[in-house]
Amino acid sequence: MSALVSRMLVTIALLCGVLPAHATPQVFLVQNSGWMEPFYADPQSRFKPLVTELALAVAQPGDALVLAAFNQSLPGAPSPKALMSAKVGEGTRAQVTKALAGLDTARKPGGALADTDLGEAVSAAMTQALGGKDGIVWLVTNNRNSPNNDQATAQRNREFYELIHRGGAIRTALAFPLRMQVQGEHYRANGLMVYAFAIGPTGAQALERLLASGSIAKIITEPPARLKPLDRNTVRLVPRKVEDAPGVSFTMAPNGVLRADVASGAVSPSAKIGWHIENTMYPYTIASATLSARSKLGGEDRPVTLGGTRVTALAPGKPQPLASTLQLPVAQLPSQWSMAAIKSAGSAYVLPGTIEVHLAAQKLNLSGAFRERMAALFPGDPLPDIFIPPAQVQASTAVLPIEVRVHYGMAPLLALGGGVLALLAAGGAAAYAWMRPQRAYVTVEDELRTMHARAGAIQPIYDKAGNEVARLKTTLFGHQLTDLREGAQVRLGR
Repeated sequence: MSALVSRMLVTIALLCGVLPAHATPQVFLVQNSGWMEPFYADPQSRFKPLVTELALAVAQPGDALVLAAFNQSLPGAPSPKALMSAKVGEGTRAQVTKALAGLDTARKPGGALADTDLGEAVSAAMTQALGGKDGIVWLVTNNRNSPNNDQATAQRNREFYELIHRGGAIRTALAFPLRMQVQGEHYRANGLMVYAFAIGPTGAQALERLLASGSIAKIITEPPARLKPLDRNTVRLVPRKVEDAPGVSFTMAPNGVLRADVASGAVSPSAKIGWHIENTMYPYTIASATLSARSKLGGEDRPVTLGGTRVTALAPGKPQPLASTLQLPVAQLPSQWSMAAIKSAGSAYVLPGTIEVHLAAQKLNLSGAFRERMAALFPGDPLPDIFIPPAQVQASTAVLPIEVRVHYGMAPLLALGGGVLALLAAGGAAAYAWMRPQRAYVTVEDELRTMHARAGAIQPIYDKAGNEVARLKTTLFGHQLTDLREGAQVRLGR
């Protein structure tokens, strides 16, 4: 590895080390071996603008963006060769454009056009550019893998296959076959391949966000071919109708969560649901698989009864109907007079859970249409082995998030509010009665006296000579004489 490349990689590592927590390092590997000659030589080529726009679409402000050219590393001709590394900001477009402007097909030290090693480039990006950290590696190539001009491309593709499918670091692998007709002095080409490799869990999450946001689709309108994973999130369920469950309805939220809206008075212990089961593994057809499903709701783990336990010839974009009976956690739902219901009055009480669909004895076939497309884009090349499903992928699981949402009316809250108001009114009345002075008539030695006192007060009563002869005790319910001296002429009233 040259000193220049070493310095660039050190710069990249330092740059990645100071990124904000949300940033995702992205490495773009652009092939410039001899096989790529027409993409550089054709004056009508859209190759460099494609790389520029894709990089700017997927790299978010604050991300570390690394751009490198690759072919095959030889003494005196290192590969990959860093072209730029920067933190994405206002000047990124100019940096990328300048870095690609001077890029051309590479030659070996002896003068011959350089060969290609896809595996070497991806490995270097993971271990050197990313330094073993999470991120996304983009590989832009004509899909010809021929180190040392080796014509045994199938074997080279197999090595590339092993890196992708056997390597634990690559969590997600996607391929975008693109049509791009170019003519050079030595070669012509019909197509280009863009690979996206998500490294580590953070890289996988970042790639998933890019797909969901449509950032990639703005530049590449073709659907991505999924290479990995093929053992999870392989199908999805879309509700069609609900039967025999009054007060229960199902909808699919924009974020992919299935919502079961349940009226507070619904008591049905189960719901018959008609689904569409869809294959999400383009370009593979699920030739056959055995289906089973379970629901996990409210702490209950129960099997979902399916109308059919096998699926055959399930192609992407061609959903098949599937009936099921789902057990609803009625016993776990709070009563409308519970504190949980009162707190949720006017909104919904949400009980989260999942439905897991398991596919066993899974057999995948690459669709004929995709094979034809690959043959048209890369004529004469054998279909890369990376598109052949791994033999060990014979089962998969799809997890569908679900929310049981119980809608409570305002009656419990209004009743509670009315009770509180009544208590407050009673308390207010009692407080007023307690604080309001009460009038009492007392006759002492035939002399009528008028006394005023608040509830709880005790007042002395004196005769005409000034001697204390009794005490007046006032309560909420009236007055009474206490400590009456023997022989004293004192009485309540006139």
